[in-house]
Amino acid sequence: MTYPVAELERRFAAFAVDRLLAWSLIAAVGVATALFVSDDLWTVVGAVAGATVLIWLVLAVVQGVSGTSPGKAVSGLRVVHHGTGTPIGVGPALLRSLVLGVAGLPTFGIGVATLAWTAVEDRGRQRRGWHDHLAHTVVVDVRPVVEVADTAADDAPRHIVNLTAMRLVPAPPVEQVRTPERSEHSMRRQPLPADLARPAPAPAPAPAPVHQPAQPQPVPAQQWSSPPAQPPAPPAPPSQPPSQPPSHRLPAQPVRPHPAPGTPMAPPRWRVHFDNGESFVIAGLALVGRRPEARAGEQVAHLIPLASADMSVSKTHAQFGPAPDGTIVVMDRGSTNGTVLVRQGVARQLAPGKPAALVDGDKVVYGDREMVVSREG
Repeated sequence: MTYPVAELERRFAAFAVDRLLAWSLIAAVGVATALFVSDDLWTVVGAVAGATVLIWLVLAVVQGVSGTSPGKAVSGLRVVHHGTGTPIGVGPALLRSLVLGVAGLPTFGIGVATLAWTAVEDRGRQRRGWHDHLAHTVVVDVRPVVEVADTAADDAPRHIVNLTAMRLVPAPPVEQVRTPERSEHSMRRQPLPADLARPAPAPAPAPAPVHQPAQPQPVPAQQWSSPPAQPPAPPAPPSQPPSQPPSHRLPAQPVRPHPAPGTPMAPPRWRVHFDNGESFVIAGLALVGRRPEARAGEQVAHLIPLASADMSVSKTHAQFGPAPDGTIVVMDRGSTNGTVLVRQGVARQLAPGKPAALVDGDKVVYGDREMVVSREG
């Protein structure tokens, strides 16, 4: 089974529990030595040093054999080999614990902060610090996934609904539907007046131009059934009625069902899919970040807040949206960790402030979050 990479917050909590437990035991040994053995300074220092080494050895051996420690057991984490996922062994565990111990010396937190920074800047995006690279380890989250699956199943619709209600602005899809309707109405109204004008009599509201002088004579004879002024005409129509109604009904079925050549084509529809399951159709300019905000006078259709476990997503990280020619363009807005475009497995770092066109299937990486673009029309 493949476990997810542990978040930095849980790793820090496990580290704090281990250090608190170790320091408490060391302090207890020092106090007990001073009270019950000897209050000599060097005796107490020796006892404290021996307890420190013993506790370090015990924790390293337990972590090398089982991949866990008291703090990691409480937090649901485990240290495993980066390549095989198996326990790392005593030797790598001793090396890893030694680096952590040196970093944990009283240096106002500089050592621990340095290791945490190396984990945040891990190029493999697996939050492996310098001590993990030395020991070839990775920290994974081994908590049961049943609750996570149930929560994801319950929350997925709610996330999509909340996201849609929060970022959708007056919907351009309405304009896309309205445009073909107008073209169909205009297409129907163009042939009808010309066809109706030919059979219409003089009292018709719009007289039709005379293009064929032979047709207007039989058509009025077929249509005029109410005026009593022409009852003697029936002898001539008997041969013409069977052939005339079909010629009159032809205009009722337009020969050109397709839009006119001048009708504008509807722009393509683009959809984005985020790594947490959220998906929507791009309706305009979208801003991505931890708490994205639009600039003064900027028309924004989508505000997309992305939670970042390692704070690698900037406040307003990047933007994407449709260009005038219908393509989708993405641009980094000066983020701290940058924006990466992955096309057919090849990654490329985007320059801040320079837009890049996207194609179907492109992946865009914002820090530790990902987005895939697909074309629907």
